[in-house]
Amino acid sequence: MADKQTTEPDGEALPDAARLPNAPYHPVLMGQPALVTGANTGMGAAVTEMLTKRGLTVYGVARNADRLADVAAETGMTPLAVDITDTGALTAAVADLEIDVLVNNAGRSIRRSIALSFDRFHDFERTMQLNYFGAVRLVLNLLPHMMQRKDGQIINISSIGVLANATRFSAYVASKAALDAFSRCLSAEVHSHKIAITSIYMPLV
Repeated sequence: MADKQTTEPDGEALPDAARLPNAPYHPVLMGQPALVTGANTGMGAAVTEMLTKRGLTVYGVARNADRLADVAAETGMTPLAVDITDTGALTAAVADLEIDVLVNNAGRSIRRSIALSFDRFHDFERTMQLNYFGAVRLVLNLLPHMMQRKDGQIINISSIGVLANATRFSAYVASKAALDAFSRCLSAEVHSHKIAITSIYMPLV
């Protein structure tokens, strides 16, 4: 597939550096507000760094305020120390934000067989609370601005286990599969508003 030419909004071609994956900036994205959950470690911290280097205004969400502050110091993003399973606190934290790019990265993984889960129903509850309900709450809070603006991108970090039916990960995979189903339904509804919904099926990391 041939690469599409990247252009400025006025139609002028961007410099080659702005089209490269490791470009330190991207003029089209400069200042665009983005929110990344689980931004204090791992993939979330890496995504936060990548987006800030490309000129986006990034808000990073995580529970661990100290680690989040460290990432903020390293990347220049704005830290929002909040537990996304606390729907009231989450709603309050993002109430005044107008976000164009949402990266639902925060997640909890549990590897445990069903035979060892008979008395651990809470494993299923807590994975759904974080991996599904927290992500859906953020979408519902931030989507009105995207629909009004008729532009936006929602990126959900999913798991290859959703496609492979991974054994011993039933709690985790079920929560990610729920988010997948929600996203597919949402995609059809917001297509006319030019909002893109993307699921990324990550391997074990």
